[in-house]
This record gives sequence, structure tokens and C-alpha cells, in this order.
Amino acid sequence: MESTQSTKTGIRKLIIALSIVIPLVVAVLFKVKIQGYDLHFLPSIYACINAVTAFLLILALVAIKQKRISLHEGIIKVCMALSVLFLLCYIAYHMTSDPTIYGDLNGNGELDTYEAANVSSASKITYFFILITHIVLSVAVIPMVLFSYLYAWEGKYDKHRKWTKITWPLWFYVAASGVVVYIMISPYYPH
Repeated sequence: MESTQSTKTGIRKLIIALSIVIPLVVAVLFKVKIQGYDLHFLPSIYACINAVTAFLLILALVAIKQKRISLHEGIIKVCMALSVLFLLCYIAYHMTSDPTIYGDLNGNGELDTYEAANVSSASKITYFFILITHIVLSVAVIPMVLFSYLYAWEGKYDKHRKWTKITWPLWFYVAASGVVVYIMISPYYPH
């Protein structure tokens, strides 16, 4: 019994550690620039990963509403794997590419007066609102997804349901907003 309790405590500590370490590592890796690799194709791939994740999250919700627990569990595992794959692609792209500036039509990394004048304030505000909420919630959703999964794995279904009432919409928003951010920034990727 004591070993089971220490395992559960260890898993909880691991989830907390991952929830802190992952965002910190991503932030540090943003400062690392590796030259000589052209990974310009990755944003469209990770946008597709986000789209598939959002779609699968809807299927997972439908599956659990229909009491198809094994299907629900399998879909959630795929969503978790896709989230890891997204993160790896995202890091690889940002470590090998310069940042893309919203409104930079010629992709030269600078927003000149002509380009700035041709970006509406509304679209810029909308883009940055979606981007910032996407980033903040992508950090917040890490422990939420992991704890939600842990509670189901432990058979604590009441706790699992309480957590997923908040976790599912946030995870869905992060996946769907990732697609919207890509669509909005893609015209400004360097050519």
C-alpha cells in the first residue's frame, strides 16, 4: 500500500515538474538559433496537427457522451501524442527560423511604414489577442491535461469529470486557436 502511495506521489510531482520545466525549456530554446536548416514547412504541419487535435477532441467528447470509454481513452492518448509532436515541431521551427512579424508583407523581418499602414488595427488586435491567449493557455493546459488523465487512470472518475469540464474547453481552444494563429500569420512568413 505504501509503495502505491509513493508511486502516486511521484507521479504528481512529475506532473508538476513537467508543467514547470516544459514552458521554461521552450522559453530557453527560443533564445537558441541553429543556422543552416530550412524548416519553413513546419508551421503548416503543426497547424495541421492542431487541427487534427481539435477534431479528435470533439470525437473524444462524443465518444464519452456515448459511453464508449475505450474509444474515448484511445483518442485522448492520440491527442496527447499529437500535442507532444506539435511541441517538437514548434521548437524545431523556432530554433532554426527568425521570428515572423505580423504585417511584414515582404518577409524581410522589418515592418516598414507602408506595411504598418496596410495592417488594420482590428486585425492586429485580434491576432495578438488570440496569440497571447493561445500561448498562456497552452502553458496552463499542460498540468490540467496530465492531472485529468491521471485521475481517469487512477479510476477517480468524479475528479476526472470535474477537471475535464475546465480542461477540455481550454485544450480545444489551444488546438483551434493554433490553427487561427497560423492562418493569420501565414501571409507574412518569409518567401
